[in-house]
Amino acid sequence: MIEEQKWRYLGSLLNRVQSKGLGLEDFLKAVHPLEMKARDCYSEVIHLDTNEFIEMMVLDGCFIIELFRKVGKLVKSQPDDPLFSMAWILAFFYRDLLRLENQIPYFILECLFNLTKMPGEESGSSLSSIALEFFNNAMLRPDADISKYHDLQGKHLLDLVRMSFVPSDHGEPHRAKTPTYVIHCVSKLRRAGIRLNPGKADSFLVVKFRRGVIEMPTITIDDFMSSFLMNCVAYEQCHRSCSKHFTTYATLLDCLVNTYKDVEYLLDRNILENYFGTDAEVARFINNLGKDIAFDIDICYLSRLFDDVNQYYKNSWHVQWASKIQ
Repeated sequence: MIEEQKWRYLGSLLNRVQSKGLGLEDFLKAVHPLEMKARDCYSEVIHLDTNEFIEMMVLDGCFIIELFRKVGKLVKSQPDDPLFSMAWILAFFYRDLLRLENQIPYFILECLFNLTKMPGEESGSSLSSIALEFFNNAMLRPDADISKYHDLQGKHLLDLVRMSFVPSDHGEPHRAKTPTYVIHCVSKLRRAGIRLNPGKADSFLVVKFRRGVIEMPTITIDDFMSSFLMNCVAYEQCHRSCSKHFTTYATLLDCLVNTYKDVEYLLDRNILENYFGTDAEVARFINNLGKDIAFDIDICYLSRLFDDVNQYYKNSWHVQWASKIQ
């Protein structure tokens, strides 16, 4: 069914651009010079000849762009369009288009997007804007947060959405003189007098520690977010030049959560919202997310936080004081 819809969406796009004198051949010609650059973006050899590869890029790329435009109401959708009449299909695409294995080079999408702009759209929404607005139907971030990234570009859609969460003022530091260690779980931190509060920030990646309190913006764990987190971590693990913000955040969650009781506390503190399953299932997901991942903790964006929390934890005065008031 999905393949059938791809051809249907390509047909509706071609009908629209006919008034510009464009046809399918123009799409194929525009993508042809980008073939080798696009092939180099994939870790495995794609066993398609030139024509097959270019046709795949055009078909998939045009479908994605047309889907963004229809969902964003930039172009009209048909009343009998199954992608809109069946609620589960859009929810499927929110996840599926951000799977690492389904990525198309961003420059291919941008080439097709620019080629298919209609007169009067030149000063309209950018590709990054309509892409982020599309996925925001699953994330529900404030419009102001999304609008800041209208000029953002990624290597592909997953990277684009990932980068929209990476805070500009939380870069990865130079290596410290002393080694950094991971922190304890919620239950042990609480016994040391360390509290966790919901923080206020545009991104859940902005985690702070001050005066014995870890501040973490609320994150909703559901089918979409669980898939998005897993794919961001997988992407960061595959690319050495890529920042490791999601890998670091996954490690932080994995440190904090040892059992379902830790999840229970994070839910009570409004740091987690659970639309995923039982507290035990959330704990399992978090532990699997942080399992067997590789990164350099000494130069991660939370290395200072790990150091400060550990220093506070080791201060026996805080531990003794906390035990007396419990």
